[in-house]
Amino acid sequence: MDRMRIVLTGDRPTGPLHIGHYAGSLANRLLLQDRYKQYVMIADVQALTDNYENPQKVRENVVEVALDYLAVGIDPAKTTIFIQSLIPEIAELTIFYLNLVTVNRLRRNPTVKTEINQKGYGENVTAGFLMYPVSQAADITVVRADCVPVGEDQLPMIEQTNEIVRTFNRIYRTDALVEAEALIPKVARLPGTDGKAKMSKSLGNAIYLSDSAEVVKQKIMNMYTDPNHLRVTDPGKVEGNPVFDYLDAFDADVKTVQEMKDHYQQGGLGDMVVKKRLLEIMQAFLEPIRSRRALLSQDKKAVMDVLKKGTLQTREVAQQTMSRVKNAMHLDYGF
Repeated sequence: MDRMRIVLTGDRPTGPLHIGHYAGSLANRLLLQDRYKQYVMIADVQALTDNYENPQKVRENVVEVALDYLAVGIDPAKTTIFIQSLIPEIAELTIFYLNLVTVNRLRRNPTVKTEINQKGYGENVTAGFLMYPVSQAADITVVRADCVPVGEDQLPMIEQTNEIVRTFNRIYRTDALVEAEALIPKVARLPGTDGKAKMSKSLGNAIYLSDSAEVVKQKIMNMYTDPNHLRVTDPGKVEGNPVFDYLDAFDADVKTVQEMKDHYQQGGLGDMVVKKRLLEIMQAFLEPIRSRRALLSQDKKAVMDVLKKGTLQTREVAQQTMSRVKNAMHLDYGF
């Protein structure tokens, strides 16, 4: 019998989760929790790499992200949800791994380079931000995960993790660490409602899982479409049109969506008709999530108890991993 695959995924608690998170990763987690041993990490330490001046924001969003997880159907009986900062073995592994990675290699990481440019850090990038791929490698390997669902933009992180694993195992002549395979979701990334490539709280272009029905309606009705589609009779572009991107991700009636695309491209289909279709789909999708979230939020202590239990379970696994690592490094002093 093949051994059970171990999956690790997670989110940074810098704000509520949006529908892009669901399309890109949460939907995968719902499927994976029935097939594999799955860990979901609330990455509060990683969130501090660019929120170090606002730790209270990170702290408050830990429970909010957990509420989103539970509301969409992540089952703590099937999935172990844990808080990153409460697993000290991750920090310990990170220190060991830093000896195996050069600064230049970190600077060449495409994901890191892109984010440094986006945030305008330049030469003022902090050591913590620059080294977070090493911390991610520790996140993955501390639970011996061999499958990590990520977007395409995160592939360099998995590659760097596997480089570290191979280097560690080679230097210390061990098989203590395992390589991880990236699992790319069907919907790698949804654009923002303004048509920009990234959906984020800072850009104000996201639809959140916790948004009220009225807020969702307002956001969808104000969504960016083809700017040259001025009249209903004008042919419109489907590519780069977020309304159709969202329909592709959430509308199960593929035939109807394709018919709408064809009609839109030929001319004769107005933006409001397409947006109303999307609104109907999104409200039907979000309403049960909103209801479950509202119910769960009435007892946040119970939510924190779920995180406590998951964190304690993860600590046990992390300690086993560190025992293997220290044995390979001859750091097992026996006291």
